[in-house]
Amino acid sequence: MTQQYRGWRKSRHSDPGADCVEVGRSTARTVGVRDSKAEDSGPVLEFTRTEWAAFTRRLRDRI
Repeated sequence: MTQQYRGWRKSRHSDPGADCVEVGRSTARTVGVRDSKAEDSGPVLEFTRTEWAAFTRRLRDRI
């Protein structure tokens, strides 16, 4: 993880007692995605704002 993230929030599509995904933002304007069970000890996928927009747009297109 290269950035410090804050404001982690769980996806509303996550199962509260099982598999959960959280999204946070850094001061460098990148978006981080992590497994909520791992919290600060797990890996974070890092996206630029452009990459994040393309990723979420693609997800919405598939629903």
